[in-house]
Formats: sequence, structure tokens, C-alpha cells
Amino acid sequence: MTLHEWEPGQVVRPYGDRRDDGVVQLSFVLPVPPGERAREAAAEVARKMGLEQVHVAAMEPAADRYTFFVVYGRSTVAVDYGRIQVPEVVVRKKGFDELNAYALREVGRRIVVLGACTGSDAHAVGIDAIMNMKGYAGDYGLERYACFDATNLGAQVENQRLAELCRDRQADAVLVSQVVTQRDVHKENARQLLDALERLGIRGRITTILGGPRIDHRLALELGYDAGFGPGTRPSDVANFVVGSVLKRMGKEMH
Repeated sequence: MTLHEWEPGQVVRPYGDRRDDGVVQLSFVLPVPPGERAREAAAEVARKMGLEQVHVAAMEPAADRYTFFVVYGRSTVAVDYGRIQVPEVVVRKKGFDELNAYALREVGRRIVVLGACTGSDAHAVGIDAIMNMKGYAGDYGLERYACFDATNLGAQVENQRLAELCRDRQADAVLVSQVVTQRDVHKENARQLLDALERLGIRGRITTILGGPRIDHRLALELGYDAGFGPGTRPSDVANFVVGSVLKRMGKEMH
């Protein structure tokens, strides 16, 4: 758990046009057709959420008899930022060439990494961005690193099959992407992989990483994973964490 330099008593409020004005923007869908009655319903929802000076900025049809709204309002809510504590993934980050040379020297071999979108989840965009050679936004994916023997297994990989591949290929790390989250299916699916690794007796030697649009480090830890990465994660973030984790299992610290 990492604490920032903020001290207790330093209060922060939502910021819109000017500091501490409390202006927030909401977006949501109501199961009603667009119109003035629908606009007022959206405004009433925002007011019941505690917002003042409510303005419905946008109203667009979302589907048959469904309407999407963007609403502005002013909130009086504030938080003491200095008292907030949250688990974070903390790692000394090295550049592409530096990390490759460092990992090959300190580990002494290529690190085996498997990645997949598991269960019935067919959304492979996230795992592709982290694993594939091109990566994204100029940040190379793990398959491009010389220090990794990285394989992207794609989407809809059954958890038992992935666990068996981790065993057979003696994986050092496994990356799991979960995009579908309705009724918390991502949580149950994520746990199933850990259960499968436990049954095979290999959970203790594999670094498990969970990622997706509704994943953060806190949730991943609660589910039993070693780390969680959410929106905005770069492949280099994951690469550095994997190297640091493997070194830690070897009794070394990443410098």
C-alpha cells in the first residue's frame, strides 16, 4: 500500500469550470422514448442523486424506447484525499531495451508468459493490446520483448485448458482479460482459473494478473490475483511488473 504526499485534512471537490465549483457530468440511459417528459425525468434522477443546478446537456435515442442522457449538475460532496488509502501496483519502471537486458541478465532465461481472454468472453481487444508485438500507442506488446516467451492465446479460452497450458509450458505468469461484467460474471470466471491452478498444484509458482475495463488492483487482490490492471494500462506497465514478480520469486529485488 502506497501513501502519497498528501496529508489528512486536504479536502478535494469535483472540478468543472473552476476549482472547487463541484460541477460534475453524468451519463445514463432511461427506458423511455426521447422527449420533454424524458428530459425532465433525467433531470429528476440527477436531483435525487443530490445534484443542484441540473442541466440536461444531451438527449439522444439509444434504442427503441430507450434514451441516452448527458447531465450536468453541482455537487456539495468533498473528500479528504489525505485519508484515502488504496493498494497500488508499484514497480520501478525500465524502458524497453533496458528491461530486456536487465531481465535476461538477472533471470538468466526468457520468462514464459501466457495471455488469454477466458471463459465465454470473446472480447480480445484488451489482451491483444498488451500481448501482441505492436502493442498500442507506441508501447510495444509483450510478444516483442526478447526477455519474454510470450503467447497470446486469444479469446474464449476455457479456464481448465489455460491452467493446463500453464503447467505444460511451465509458465511464469498468466494474464487474464475480462471484459464482460454483467451480473459479476467476470469475478466468478476469474476465480475459476485460480481454482484450476490450485487443483494442478501450480498456483504458488505462477504470477497471476487480471485486467479489464472494470478491473483494478484492489479487486484483483480480493479475488486472489497478484495484480490487477485497468483502463489506461500500457504493455510496459505489465512487462515491468512481471519481471519484478519473477525476480521476487527468485529471492531478488528489482533495481
